[in-house]
Amino acid sequence: MNYNQLIQNDTNDWIVQFFRYIMVGGVSFVVDYGLLYLLTEYAEIHYILSATLSFIAGLIVNYKISTNWIFRHSKLSSKTVEFTIYGIIGVVGLLLNNLLLFMFTDIFHVHYMVSKLIVAAIVMIWNFVGRKYILFNK
Repeated sequence: MNYNQLIQNDTNDWIVQFFRYIMVGGVSFVVDYGLLYLLTEYAEIHYILSATLSFIAGLIVNYKISTNWIFRHSKLSSKTVEFTIYGIIGVVGLLLNNLLLFMFTDIFHVHYMVSKLIVAAIVMIWNFVGRKYILFNK
């Protein structure tokens, strides 16, 4: 596999798309994780509310980059409907995020920032599979 196939060319190859999704997820995660920390530590917002707000910010970043680089061909012609479904998949991810974050932090007593690292990996897999097969699979 060469650079053009991996980075530049349009593709429907799930391996290439997953590689790209990990890269996009990294950018989205920096937004999500950074805001979680800032909102919790400096704005003194409860970590679950901070996690919700930061997750939404990461979702928007993820959508913009993903639809321009990874999943260029939607099943839908309407960007509004596309974003709505993308968001619904994201809301399921958000529910998983908050439930697992609460579980690791409040039940297992793991620091919320460490919990977020674990949860982010789990939710990333859900989001990729959901978006790839529900929304962007030809």
